Amino acid sequence: MRNNDITPPGNDVESASEHIIDKIIPQLKAGENGAVIAELVMLQAGEIAALLEALSPELRQKLWGIIPAEIEGNVLPYLREQARASIIKKMDDDAVVAAANMMHVDELAHVIEELPDKLTETIIDSLDDDHRQRLEASMAYDDGSAGRIMNTDVISVRTNTTLATVLRYLRRYPKLPPHTDNLMVTDAHGLYLGTISIADAVTGQPTATVAEIMNELGDSVMVDATEQQVAQLFERRDLVSLAVVDDQGALKGRITVDEALYIIRAQADHAVLARAGLKEEEDLFAPILPSAQRRGLWLGINLITVFMAAWVIGRFEEALDKIVALAVLMPIVASMGGIAGSQTLTLTIRGLSLGQVTSSNLSWLSKKEVAIGLLNGLAWSVVVAVTTYFWFGELGIAVIIAVAMVLNLFAASASGVAIPVILTRMGIDPALSGAVVLTTVTDIVGFLSFLGLATLFLL
Repeated sequence: MRNNDITPPGNDVESASEHIIDKIIPQLKAGENGAVIAELVMLQAGEIAALLEALSPELRQKLWGIIPAEIEGNVLPYLREQARASIIKKMDDDAVVAAANMMHVDELAHVIEELPDKLTETIIDSLDDDHRQRLEASMAYDDGSAGRIMNTDVISVRTNTTLATVLRYLRRYPKLPPHTDNLMVTDAHGLYLGTISIADAVTGQPTATVAEIMNELGDSVMVDATEQQVAQLFERRDLVSLAVVDDQGALKGRITVDEALYIIRAQADHAVLARAGLKEEEDLFAPILPSAQRRGLWLGINLITVFMAAWVIGRFEEALDKIVALAVLMPIVASMGGIAGSQTLTLTIRGLSLGQVTSSNLSWLSKKEVAIGLLNGLAWSVVVAVTTYFWFGELGIAVIIAVAMVLNLFAASASGVAIPVILTRMGIDPALSGAVVLTTVTDIVGFLSFLGLATLFLL
């Protein structure tokens, strides 16, 4: 859970927007620390993290030096990995340990993996027994699983307990855990049985038992479920909290809506950035050299695919020399195929991420997308053929570009479905590499079909 509760009650929370960024940057440069602090107290932890990520490395360190030590542990979990690493690198070990002790278990389990082993051991040794045991239990689960991201701050009750007893039990808590909409119901062995809503507990008859009003179909998820599966449950069932159980049915913890929203946002960031070969941890204001190194790899991969397409074009040098129109029209076929394939690829990746594409409906989806590709190919090939004929006055070229476009849109649509499915089965992220593979296919098929047909029938 990423806790936002760091501002005094009654304060208006102002977003870390362009206005705040434009206001704080001059203040930092001028050394007006008091004015900066006055702005910070109006912000939540996530907003401070967003502000830090919007600053150059030098100003980021200046701002971090001003942030009160007592909220550093709240801010660090909100930062993206590269931005957080740049800050922790400049902190002394005692400050990192102090910040770690302020984090919730699920936050600490996420952050601690990024730290050097020696510092990790120091942090674990500094924790109290309860905190350490819960951290070790969380770390035992795979990264990205429900067990790793769950909270252990669960309030559970037994079925034979009366609502009057439940209310007395709740009053013992100085403050209920955030997003406590339900109480978890367990048996004497800790097995999860269902939930009872706080509203029912408060409004029900005091003499009624939990068993009489509990929801035996309370939502739950296995500890080894993926973050993606967790996010889907929250989206589809409009949940505030979700029980986490092991393979024996024992209640191990819960996941709350704030964590689900964080996962959904991270998935959206990943989908957008992956298409450019970037990761969601990418720090926009990172130093020049490391940023250039990370992006250079992607450019190199893309260069290989460009050379492959260029090699195909080179095989038809004679046709291009004799018929200049081919060189003019050639990009149209490849471009139309690329756009059509990209549409199918995007929808397929989205369907895979939402669990909508399975082996049982993959065949139908493939036929549908290929049919769409052929239909669009036929329709737009007529437009291109007519335009080509009036432009160059060559019926043969007009017919060839029409046929090539139909072939390429067919290949693009088929590839748009096949590529992400194959990459997923190979354990490769299709959002990261699917676009490169698709572009290679549509370029090669487009050039090969257009220039190949021209060579065969026009020379």
